Amino acid sequence: MRVLIYIVVLLAVTGCSLSRSRSEVLEEAQRLMQSDPAAALSKLNAIDVSEFRDSATMARWALLYSEAMVVNRLSAPSDTIVDIAIDYYGNHDLTDEFRKASRLKALSRSAEGADALATALYLQKEKEFLLYKERSKRELYTAIGLVILLVAAGIILWMRQRMKLQAAKNDVLMAEASGLRSLIDAKREDVGRLESKLHGLLENRFNLIDSLCQTYYESQGTKTERKAVVEKVKSEIESVRSDSFCEMEQAVNDCRDNLLVKVKTLYPDIKAGEYQLLVYLASGLSTRTISLLLGESVDVVYKRKSRLKSRLKDVVAPECGDVMAVF
Repeated sequence: MRVLIYIVVLLAVTGCSLSRSRSEVLEEAQRLMQSDPAAALSKLNAIDVSEFRDSATMARWALLYSEAMVVNRLSAPSDTIVDIAIDYYGNHDLTDEFRKASRLKALSRSAEGADALATALYLQKEKEFLLYKERSKRELYTAIGLVILLVAAGIILWMRQRMKLQAAKNDVLMAEASGLRSLIDAKREDVGRLESKLHGLLENRFNLIDSLCQTYYESQGTKTERKAVVEKVKSEIESVRSDSFCEMEQAVNDCRDNLLVKVKTLYPDIKAGEYQLLVYLASGLSTRTISLLLGESVDVVYKRKSRLKSRLKDVVAPECGDVMAVF
């Protein structure tokens, strides 16, 4: 791509320098037209018009050449050269030059001077003009080809850039999909743990019901029935108080998005008794059940619950709003 650009720039610079040098020769020929028309015609014949780079320079040369032929009283074997100037200036609405070229055409027809050398040079210039037309046509096709090539290269670069952007988007989507998959896997693990926890809780509850029913069955119809049942219930309550606290704590964290962990992080100065009360509340236990587990009256539990709620509201609730839902 860069090589093509360098070639185009080099050709443009070279063409500009050649155009300046030929323009200087044409200027000099025009100055000599009145003082030394033969020298002016000689300079115009010395120019290889097949190397001209633009039609404007060609038209100017044709106009000067036709004028030099008339001034030197030489007849042109054809109107080919003067027609170059007439066609160009007529198509570009250059009235003065068009009129001058038309007048020179008429004068060249009326000129009677014939010169074999002048005729041969004239015919040579016609051939050079034909070569110029063929080269211009080739250059036009080459320019069109270069434009098409540049456009194709631009489209290819644009497509490659789009493909890179699309690949980057695909990578982002793949990364997001991988993250979602990891999140889903983590959620599945959480669900699995919760299912295991629920199965364990249900099993413990069924075991408790079974134990109480067996106690009642064995004591049914005896005087010690109530006492045995009460003792059994007390035993189970004590078991919950001493052995099941850690399981309840873990269940709360699993089911409530690590609620107790957040509370400890935001309120590290929480007392052991307050934390125990919070665990029971987060487990959904009633105030009467909590009073039995703590060994305190219902009124005391209500007061402790109110104080704990007030402290957590000021310290924890702004960062973890779901804490207040346990009260």
